[in-house]
Amino acid sequence: MTSSDAHADLDINPYEDHPELSKLEADVLWEYAKLAKNVKTLLNRTRELSEAPDQALLEQLRVLERKLGLVLTLFKASVWAAINDRQAAAEEAAFQEERSEAFSEDEYSR
Repeated sequence: MTSSDAHADLDINPYEDHPELSKLEADVLWEYAKLAKNVKTLLNRTRELSEAPDQALLEQLRVLERKLGLVLTLFKASVWAAINDRQAAAEEAAFQEERSEAFSEDEYSR
């Protein structure tokens, strides 16, 4: 069945001229038939999508994975730099304090 056949099937109500159905009953049955056809189409399409991996999505996820790896590396480097700066500042403060104590001791000894 081609796509145009499927559209033709959805355009013609086969229940319309049925002698035992009222107009409303025929329309309701026709709407249910169209709904069933659409649900089958949706089911087939979702089955196709779930069975085969989406190559574009996989490629996007790989790019995202590389970017997240880079972000993690930069974050680790930033944390290391912050810790290193804090240690350097503490060492500098200790050195300055020792120097000022040594300077003040020299002044007292004179």
